[in-house]
Amino acid sequence: MAYRIDPEECIACAACEEECPNEAISEGDDVYVIEANKCSECVGFFEESQCALVCPVDACTPDPDHEETQDQLVEKFKQLHPDKEPKLF
Repeated sequence: MAYRIDPEECIACAACEEECPNEAISEGDDVYVIEANKCSECVGFFEESQCALVCPVDACTPDPDHEETQDQLVEKFKQLHPDKEPKLF
């Protein structure tokens, strides 16, 4: 499932934006936001979601409104990065 950034928790530090390999994170009006159709939970790049790993306030959490299987996340990676081979852990 895609991740989301809790607007109540986000401190707009930008740590997550720099780590996203899919460029799915951008600055919103007051806090950062994740574009669900670009978020692959870092599948294909890393073993765990980098935004959640670097967030100092744990604002990055799985988005229950965008549940996806591992296979769906791999397919999303392939669509976003057709010239790369996904790393599977």
